Amino acid sequence: MREKVSFPSAGVECAAWHYPGSNGGCVIMAGGFGVTKEPGTDRFAERFAAAGFDVLAFDYRNLGESGGEPRQVARIADQLDDWRAAIAFAATLPGVERVGIWSFSLSGGYVLQLAAEHPDVTAAIAQSANVDGPAASRNASRYQTPLTALRMIGRCILDTLGGLVGRPPKLVALAGPPGTVALLNTPDAQFTNEALDPENQYDWQQAIAARSVFAAAVYRPAKYASQVRCPLLFVVCDDDQSALAAPALAAAAQAPTAEVLRVPGGHYAPFLDAHETAVEAELTFLNRHLTTHPAPAESPLHHSA
Repeated sequence: MREKVSFPSAGVECAAWHYPGSNGGCVIMAGGFGVTKEPGTDRFAERFAAAGFDVLAFDYRNLGESGGEPRQVARIADQLDDWRAAIAFAATLPGVERVGIWSFSLSGGYVLQLAAEHPDVTAAIAQSANVDGPAASRNASRYQTPLTALRMIGRCILDTLGGLVGRPPKLVALAGPPGTVALLNTPDAQFTNEALDPENQYDWQQAIAARSVFAAAVYRPAKYASQVRCPLLFVVCDDDQSALAAPALAAAAQAPTAEVLRVPGGHYAPFLDAHETAVEAELTFLNRHLTTHPAPAESPLHHSA
């Protein structure tokens, strides 16, 4: 029920899955920082497609099946450009009249910036979104040993300098236990495999270039929340230790059209125990705002599951 497609972004071909739909709405999706399209989107994309939406789930450049060199380098500016290219491409798909965007973690933060700047975005979902990099980084540092923190900083500096002279990336794991050099050592980050690839069916490299880390640590998309004019759903995990709940709730309070679904659990709760609650709320939101013939209006989501 899905087909491989691709679209250009700054001269690089981004690979994507296209699920054809029937209701005029298209949900564009990408995984979290360093997460490829299959583990990052499959479970939600299949449900959205079954409900009649077109879905375009893509890999950022340098990752997964997309082109681009050097591999595993995740630059925020480049990834935002990939989103813009995906939005433009989705509008050309047969039968698509409205475009929505969905992502989680750091990429969930991108959703705020993109929804604020792009008039063609009709609806947006920010799930477990990291909207305040400095706050998340300070919290994450609680789970790093001093020696590990020094090793991480050193690797980031060396890789950044190496990148300037064309050296291949020095990689860091996306998640790891305290005492290991990883992007996240938080307790809920330890459930990455259980949440995203419980059956070990995906072939994906769970690492990114260390040169990518510094920019992610200071990225703060919460500043765009007040500029978002399209309907925006925040799915906030009350016990999130990787992308904190408090900054996301504060951003939602600043967004004029925000709706909030709060679920118990950590960063990956929408993929785990809270999956049905999250996906049903997201479908309700999308049916209300993205279909060509939306269902009758319902009350905004402001409840805890």
